[in-house]
Amino acid sequence: MHTTIVKWGNSRGVRLPKALLDVVGLSVNDSVEIVAENNMLIIKPTRERLTIDKLFADWSGEAPEPYDWGEINAPAGRELI
Repeated sequence: MHTTIVKWGNSRGVRLPKALLDVVGLSVNDSVEIVAENNMLIIKPTRERLTIDKLFADWSGEAPEPYDWGEINAPAGRELI
């Protein structure tokens, strides 16, 4: 597939056809890494796999304060009228 490098503000860009992105499983707003190797540009997906450790990295280990839902059978909504 042939395309042209175009000016995009102060940068340069290449349009990637949707069909080509579909082949490699990428879509709009996916994160990619671009590397230069052996006079080639290589675009690699940077899909970070979430682990339990990453998901809970900021958790202190303490349970949150219980939420006060109020009286279970208390009137609510239109029945107050």
